[in-house]
Amino acid sequence: MASIPITPDISIEESEIEERFVQASGPGGQNVNKVATAVQLRFDVARSSSLPGYVRARLKTLAGRRLTSDGILVIDARRHRTQERNREDARERLVELIRAAAQRPTRRIATRPTLASKKRRLDAKTARAKVKKARGKPQLD
Repeated sequence: MASIPITPDISIEESEIEERFVQASGPGGQNVNKVATAVQLRFDVARSSSLPGYVRARLKTLAGRRLTSDGILVIDARRHRTQERNREDARERLVELIRAAAQRPTRRIATRPTLASKKRRLDAKTARAKVKKARGKPQLD
């Protein structure tokens, strides 16, 4: 069985991917009404044994609206005029999405504002307060 390499340690089996060919709108002339060139690629994220747990969890958040309530990732590819190029496009988009999910986000290191930045902030607030105070009614002495 062929597998699609994602990263050096992650690959998915082709049997986990389901492809359907549907009629596409857009360019193609009269051919667009006769040939099913658009590809609807479906990948079951929830039940995939090829993906580690952290990749599966991040992929669910990255997929957004492309993920069904059953945990199936649906990618529609209809950019090109031929079925084969749309198929390649859909697979490339799936691989890119899984690669993005496989990259662990860098942890933010909490830092404190510098003394100079605190002073700039307070100076800006003071200047703004003066501008607002000048807009009020004049004081009668």
